[in-house]
Amino acid sequence: MRQPAIFFGHGSPMNALGGPYADAWRALGEEIGKPKGVVMVSAHWETRGLGVTAQERPETIHDFGGFPPELHAMQYPAPGSPSLAARVAELTGAQATTQWGLDHGAWSVLAHVWPEADVPIVQLSLDRTIDARAHYELAKKLQPLRDEGVLIAGSGDFVHNLRTWKRAGGEPYDWAVDFNEAVKRAFVNGDHEALIDWVNLAEQAQLSVPTDEHYLPLLYVAAQQAPGEAVSFFTDAIEGGSISMTGARIG
Repeated sequence: MRQPAIFFGHGSPMNALGGPYADAWRALGEEIGKPKGVVMVSAHWETRGLGVTAQERPETIHDFGGFPPELHAMQYPAPGSPSLAARVAELTGAQATTQWGLDHGAWSVLAHVWPEADVPIVQLSLDRTIDARAHYELAKKLQPLRDEGVLIAGSGDFVHNLRTWKRAGGEPYDWAVDFNEAVKRAFVNGDHEALIDWVNLAEQAQLSVPTDEHYLPLLYVAAQQAPGEAVSFFTDAIEGGSISMTGARIG
């Protein structure tokens, strides 16, 4: 019954169409099976105040531009869950809404994890009025859900600096590697204080996290980690020099 907590390094929306990360996400889904539902915190839904999606059939949101038509046409018709949204609201004080759906931080990865689109998904927003510690403390309120058959997920990137991204690929920047490895160590060691105080996690942390919306979802996953609970990494790479594709699983 107890479900893992999972952080997805989602990278480009193009990963929705396939590739090596898609293969890893598919293998992950086959290994963990199908939970009763998923609470997803994505880098791409930021609000003032806390929201949770509560519709029966959430929209597939194409919150990007300039990509191939087949990506813009892609749909992920997973059901929502008003009952799960109500439970999340009970635990966190979130306001139920039908004004959002599944953004690409959610569906670009989940389309591979559960390609049949038969696992209910609700999204919990990133409340931009609170700081990193408050995000972590809020996330701890979700802990009972794991024992209710619900998987807690975050989607973003440990390292996400589009200004330094190399279109032609190439080796990762040293600072990106250093920060990515520091996050991994903190996860493995259960050092949540280090993850909360990410600015001091590595020497050039703010190059890796120039804005924190892609980082904060990992706090929602870290907060689910019980003392001594194992962590594993199912993807681990840095694309274009400065976008981390590392994915972490707790439990």
